[in-house]
Amino acid sequence: MGIGGFFKSLIEGGKVDVSRRYEVLREAVSGTMSSFQAVRDRQTDQIVGLKILDKDKTEQLEMRFRGLNKPTEGEIASLFNHPRIVRTLGHGLTTKGEQFVVMEYLDGPGLNSLIIGRSKLLDGNRLALMTQAAEALQTVHEAGFIHRDICPRNFVCTKDATSLKLIDFGLTVPARKEFQQPGIRTGTPNYMAPEVVRRKPTDHRLDIFAFGVSMYEMFSFELPWQRGSGDGLAAMGNGQSAPTPIEKHCPKIHPAIRDAIHKCLEPEADKRFQSMKLLLNAIRSAKTETA
Repeated sequence: MGIGGFFKSLIEGGKVDVSRRYEVLREAVSGTMSSFQAVRDRQTDQIVGLKILDKDKTEQLEMRFRGLNKPTEGEIASLFNHPRIVRTLGHGLTTKGEQFVVMEYLDGPGLNSLIIGRSKLLDGNRLALMTQAAEALQTVHEAGFIHRDICPRNFVCTKDATSLKLIDFGLTVPARKEFQQPGIRTGTPNYMAPEVVRRKPTDHRLDIFAFGVSMYEMFSFELPWQRGSGDGLAAMGNGQSAPTPIEKHCPKIHPAIRDAIHKCLEPEADKRFQSMKLLLNAIRSAKTETA
């Protein structure tokens, strides 16, 4: 069999035999909804990231949007071509009927790992990372989507922590009325906006709240409120009391950054920044992380 015949044999009825197409280089890391591997594409010889979505969990999630013509994760991720968003190279179905997404391989730590480890690599880089993360989220919103899972885990940094990229569009939905109805409680509990928890209508501003929590944690290594257990109850206290002033954790934080983060954390969406562009304008005066 020639090369063309070999790769043709990897596709059955439009589905891809990923076990034959990709050589696993690093064992799978399992997430809530998917698994991720570093692989070599035998067709292109590229090192790429391969994400395979759990079939049952994905079907359960998509049942919430039945009849709404929701794009798949791969379809959404493929729309973005931005230096602060992971580049998607392809997507489809495996021969087992699982959705998969192929993306550029990012060989660096998640922002969550740097926070958990209280990494010194963040020192001097936080303002740049905050700006880059805001630019990524601005791009998602301006394209007409709500990410719905903004948290440190979904930003992957370079090894020196000077830059990052936004990943994971597994919970992303179009910013249309039918996808913003009460009762869709998806996301990571410690970063969920109050309107999500309280089953109120939502919009892109839930991402702005989650962004504020993420940045608060990046600067202070703490959450604005008591850390929850990780289940849905963890989000119930978000916004019910005033957050601990971030300057108690980092007294030298620049006032513009301090004020921007706290504005994101407003329990009422109308009091938050109404767009990421406005947030970026607010922190532009901060040339450094400290006053």
